[in-house]
Amino acid sequence: MAEEERYLALSGERITLQRRHHSASCREFQVRCPRLQLRSLSAVTCSVWLVAYGLFVLSQNSVVLSAAIFITLIGLLMYLHFVKIDQESLLIVGSLGIQMTSSFASGKESTTFIEMSQVKDVQKVIYYLCILLQDPMEPHVVSEVVPLFQSSKPRLDCLVQVYKSCQEILEQRKKS
Repeated sequence: MAEEERYLALSGERITLQRRHHSASCREFQVRCPRLQLRSLSAVTCSVWLVAYGLFVLSQNSVVLSAAIFITLIGLLMYLHFVKIDQESLLIVGSLGIQMTSSFASGKESTTFIEMSQVKDVQKVIYYLCILLQDPMEPHVVSEVVPLFQSSKPRLDCLVQVYKSCQEILEQRKKS
C-alpha cells in the first residue's frame, strides 16, 4: 500500500513523499525532487557560451570557445553524477535496520545501511531528521548523528510524517 503526498522543500521546489507500509515493522519513505529543468540548464549553458564568445571576440583565440564547450560538458556530467539527487529513500525494518539510498540524476545510487542494534533513536530537529546511533559499549550514549534527506530538504510537515512512523517502529521494537 503506497500513499503519496506533495510538499515543498526549503527552497520552495515541489517534492513528493511516497510512503509504503510493507508490514507493521517495515516502512519505506521516498522523497522525490524535481527533475533537472531544461530552462535552467539552457540558461547556464548560454551564459557560459556568451562569456566565452565575448572573450573569443576580444582575443581572437578559438581555444576559448573549445574550452567553454569542454567545461560546460564536464561540469554538467559532474553535476548530474555527484550533485543532483532525484530521489532519497529511507527503508526502516524494525528487526533488521535502516537503509538510506540516494539516487543521482546520472543513475548512480549511494546506499548506507545501519544495523538496528546501533540505532538509539530518530531525532527530530527543526527542518531535518537524524538517526542517533548508540555507542556499543555504553548504550545510553549517542556515538553518532546521521542526518536524513539532506539533499531534498523537505519542510517540517513532510518530516513530521516520517518521524511519526519511525517512532512507531522504534516503540514496537522496544516492546518486543
